[in-house]
Amino acid sequence: MGFKSTKQPNYFIKISIYTALALIAFAANSVLCRKALGDKAIDASSFTMIRLLSGIIVLTLILKIKNKRKQEKTKGNWYSSIMLFLYAITFSFAYITLDTGTGALILFGAVQITMILLSIYDGNRLHILEWVGLIIAFTGFVYLILPGVNLPSTRGFLLMTIAGIAWGIYTLNGRKSQNPLMDTTYNFIRTIPFLIILLIISISNTNYSNEGIWLAIISGGVTSGIGYTIWYMALGGLSATQAAVVQLLVPVIAAFGGVLFIAEKITFRLTIASLLILGGILIVVLTRKKVLKTLAKK
Repeated sequence: MGFKSTKQPNYFIKISIYTALALIAFAANSVLCRKALGDKAIDASSFTMIRLLSGIIVLTLILKIKNKRKQEKTKGNWYSSIMLFLYAITFSFAYITLDTGTGALILFGAVQITMILLSIYDGNRLHILEWVGLIIAFTGFVYLILPGVNLPSTRGFLLMTIAGIAWGIYTLNGRKSQNPLMDTTYNFIRTIPFLIILLIISISNTNYSNEGIWLAIISGGVTSGIGYTIWYMALGGLSATQAAVVQLLVPVIAAFGGVLFIAEKITFRLTIASLLILGGILIVVLTRKKVLKTLAKK
């Protein structure tokens, strides 16, 4: 108890800072990717390869510097690496046709739904209000892709949904990390075989510029490599529910980033869909928190 009373405030502040930095990094990835691909500064495959390779280089250098200290040696796992690559490749191709805010909304809406469904699969029964929240969130997804002005492409929607599922699984795996930097580094390194295959498949269709390369390097080395490490550090102090809730802020941050840096507009359809999807998921996670507290008292 003494440990909690003396260290908890500082620990809370540290986790809050890690979380805030990670969320900004997630939103920045959406802005950087959309700017690179929307302006046709680089093709999606090249962006993905440079992004992940930059992450590998930066993380390896940081690990070499910090590895002088004695610490828990863990090396990630292939399952997380596969999810990381699947997320990265579908994320890139989805942003060819999606606006920044729309893409982030679909991505993190899919992340939350994935985490909730996996919770159900693990045996957690849903309260009636949680089912209501899921229905509201699903309604928001349906509204977002209904025929009308500024609707996302079907291809972009499906690709970003897959990216969200992969990221949701990657996030849940990250909660078990004992050494965020080392796990993240090795997760990135294990994507190399997939990058080689991607290079062979796409080499004849590469298209890039200096601007596109730099955007991919920043996305990979800073907002992905370092950003994901910080996220793994934050996950050590967050419950699955808290991790789900805080990521709901990313689409909002990304949408404003798109307005500021890419001159995109926040449409009425996106606003309504955001309220439905994020509101529905918020009902789910808050109800789950209340249910867990009730069970704890029994």
